[in-house]
Amino acid sequence: MLTTEEIIQKVRELEIKSKKITTHLFTGEYHSAFKGKGMSFREVREYYAGDDVRFIDWNVSARLSHPFTKVFEEERELTVMLMIDTSASNLFGTVAKQKKDLIVEMAAVLAFSAVSNNDKVGCIFFSDKMDKYIAPKKGRQHALYIVRELLTMEATKKGTNLDAAIKFFSRSVKQRSIAFILSDFIATGYDDDLKVIGNKHDVIGIRVYDKMDMQLPDAGLLQVQDAETGNTKWIDSSSALVRYNYQQYFMQQSEVSKNYFRKAGAELLHVRTDDDYVKILQKFFIKRS
Repeated sequence: MLTTEEIIQKVRELEIKSKKITTHLFTGEYHSAFKGKGMSFREVREYYAGDDVRFIDWNVSARLSHPFTKVFEEERELTVMLMIDTSASNLFGTVAKQKKDLIVEMAAVLAFSAVSNNDKVGCIFFSDKMDKYIAPKKGRQHALYIVRELLTMEATKKGTNLDAAIKFFSRSVKQRSIAFILSDFIATGYDDDLKVIGNKHDVIGIRVYDKMDMQLPDAGLLQVQDAETGNTKWIDSSSALVRYNYQQYFMQQSEVSKNYFRKAGAELLHVRTDDDYVKILQKFFIKRS
């Protein structure tokens, strides 16, 4: 449990790190990766050769005996929603950091990227139920509040009910939004509701995993515990078949997630705890823009 002083220090560190990343790496990428709500009328100016004839303002042109065209600009204000998995399975990491730490860092970067572009940002925390909802707002103070909540939200021995979180999001957020779902996606049965929000919102899943989620080391007899149920059992990690089955289970989970997101018309990124998540996000933003 972090002390108040440690929380303040950590929030400050995350803000500095996020600002540096946003300024030096995401300049333009975030802005151009996501489209605004549409185009709004800005002004009328003289028509020049090459302008789209569909936008000629015939009333003004007739009145001034000279062709004039309407100028539009993109409506830039967006709403970004962060859906954060706080279940106990994220309290795991064998290299670099825990999955929870990686989720917190990426969510902080996305929150500060949003507010630095004058967009609204909100947050939904979920485990086996809805843990907390923070309505989307603008501004640095709001982003700092979200980061404080990210740091202090305790993951207890709870499962992952992603479907309930998606349903809550669908009911609560009426305006079209960019929804980032940050989770290890150890869950199934959320495909139908993912399709529902995928039809209305721009949905991006970020699947966080650890090296040992995918590959079991050859370390002999091990006692392992399910972080979400508390159940323990002994496994023989020196068995090639045990290690193979363990890896196959991870690959099957990956395939389920990929298929769910593909069918929903949404995108899914995979980030390992020892990956450079900044490069992965930047590459994603550039590809989108």
